[in-house]
Amino acid sequence: MPRKIIIIVLDSLGIGALPDAAAYGDEGSNTLKHVLDANPGLHLPNLAKLGLGQVLPHAGLHCGQPPLGFFGRAMTRSRGKDTITGHWEMAGLVQEQPFLTFAHGFPAELVAELSQRTGRRFLGNVVASGTEIIAQLGQQHVETGAPILYTSADSVMQIAAHESVVPLDELYAICRIAREVMQGENRVARIIARPFSGGPDFKRTVNRKDYAIAPPTDTLLDVLTNAGYPVVGIGKICDIYMGRGASSCLKTDNNAEGMQKTAQEYRRAESGLIFTNLVDYDMLYGHRNDAKGYGQALSEFDVWLGEFLGQISHGDYLFIVADHGCDPLHPGTDHTREYVPLLVYNPAISATCSLGDRPTLADIAATIADLHGLPERFAGTSFKELLTEK
Repeated sequence: MPRKIIIIVLDSLGIGALPDAAAYGDEGSNTLKHVLDANPGLHLPNLAKLGLGQVLPHAGLHCGQPPLGFFGRAMTRSRGKDTITGHWEMAGLVQEQPFLTFAHGFPAELVAELSQRTGRRFLGNVVASGTEIIAQLGQQHVETGAPILYTSADSVMQIAAHESVVPLDELYAICRIAREVMQGENRVARIIARPFSGGPDFKRTVNRKDYAIAPPTDTLLDVLTNAGYPVVGIGKICDIYMGRGASSCLKTDNNAEGMQKTAQEYRRAESGLIFTNLVDYDMLYGHRNDAKGYGQALSEFDVWLGEFLGQISHGDYLFIVADHGCDPLHPGTDHTREYVPLLVYNPAISATCSLGDRPTLADIAATIADLHGLPERFAGTSFKELLTEK
């Protein structure tokens, strides 16, 4: 069995609309293709070496040699297209019911309760882009002290405040209260603190904090931890699972720090799982319709990947996947309902093959459990037998 497994989630790197994408308004979306199309000359040679160009033929993914990795696509079987849906499913938990969303803002009685319990009134209470709403309401917030409340197509309540107006500790306390309020029939998947600074051109800071709901059953992280394997969460992983199943949690400010900590933890660890989320693709580029920036960020990851592949020991596995799409050229700024790439690399295996279209992200959890000799298959099917020398 492997000593170490690394999962890197390229947050929002969808690779083509799912069969039910039209029901979400996402027909025709393809995050990776559209980013490559918008960046002529962009080439991702190391992702191409792992077989990504076999999944999505494109000039930017051309590789003149047989793939070094196993390659395929995976679909989200759960209903929805948010961060928690994708991450929970790749850890083995399929959600039959979608998380609650508020397409027209939050009910007045909920906002009144939140105001009463926090001692602050709120601005906004609309569906909005996070960068746009602080541009629209940031100055009014500074003048009144009222935090900005908004949501999106995801199951989320976001609360934004200027760090010099509402101190971080108070903003976090407000979000913890909101987490208590948004339960039961009003339960959303995440409450997100969105601090910002500056003015009159306001900018979000790196001090975001998520307050998610806990998974209702054990995930891959719990199963590995219970079996004695360390699990390291890097980026927002621990927030997504409410810290469940993680031996240690490492926060990051950006992709570069996430990649650096992934390499450091891999060198330090002797066994177990290193689970990393690289959020910049989604947060900085997908939601902001910035295809150029998205392409540059992918290029930076590809350069790092080329160096990291040479550090992976024989018998260890690298999984590269995404949680959903966020096509920067699709109308709107929300996530898109897409297939995600699935790449697996083990330097000990020279003859690789296609993993095909996996019917659920839970196949990842089933496979990693199987690689560790554990019986759990969650809601997925292991493809361990494909990860062998042919």
